[in-house]
Amino acid sequence: MKNYYEILEVNEHASKEIIEKAYRTLVKRYHPDLYSSTQKKLAEQKLMDLNEAYDVLSDDFLRRQYDRELRKEQESINSKDIQNENRNIRNTFFQNQKKNREEKVEFNNSTNNTVGTFSIIGMLKDLIVQKFKSREKRKLNKTDFLAIGLTVVIVVLIGVVLWFIPFTNGWMRQLLFENPLFNFIGGLFSR
Repeated sequence: MKNYYEILEVNEHASKEIIEKAYRTLVKRYHPDLYSSTQKKLAEQKLMDLNEAYDVLSDDFLRRQYDRELRKEQESINSKDIQNENRNIRNTFFQNQKKNREEKVEFNNSTNNTVGTFSIIGMLKDLIVQKFKSREKRKLNKTDFLAIGLTVVIVVLIGVVLWFIPFTNGWMRQLLFENPLFNFIGGLFSR
């Protein structure tokens, strides 16, 4: 569908006066008598398009019908664009999923080719190699230290709470005073 507003070089909300003024200006500019024989055919075609656009846009009833049809066409184009965009997103998603599956298969094949039927050491080695290949070595930042400190505080608070609950006090005494590991750690600090 031709866009008559573009042909007359006016806005869609232009008044009749502006449309008429634009039509007259363009008719003078593209009149076939002003051009040589080679460009005369193009000027005649442009003049026919200008006349057709002016005939439709100067009549209120025809203009309303044309505007409705133009809006429908633009909406269908927009919906097709949205459908194409959604299709592209889906295709990208599925391509990424396929790539991830292929990487998992490749990784599983590399871990299964270890010595013997199943080697934990070989599998751990492949995991470590794969992890360092996939990303750079991660450095600890402030939030990591905050999380570690918060975990230590929570564990200590749970220990203190368990110490003061009568039911668990005996269990905590046994854990702290009779456990060889805690006796060894306590012996290091008592010397």
